[in-house]
Amino acid sequence: MIKIQVDMALCQHYGQCVFEAPNVFHLNDDDKLEYLAEADDSERDNVEAAVDVCPMQAIRIVE
Repeated sequence: MIKIQVDMALCQHYGQCVFEAPNVFHLNDDDKLEYLAEADDSERDNVEAAVDVCPMQAIRIVE
């Protein structure tokens, strides 16, 4: 399992992470980001892509 943190003070809910890792990140009905704090190792590449694409650099993988 990989652990994921999103700094919600930085997050602007652009949703770029949703495109990269839709099994981990999604926008709710209010267009606010929701995410899984832990994801299967099979999602690592997608989560790393989400980290890279986040314009606010609000996402990180906790090692």
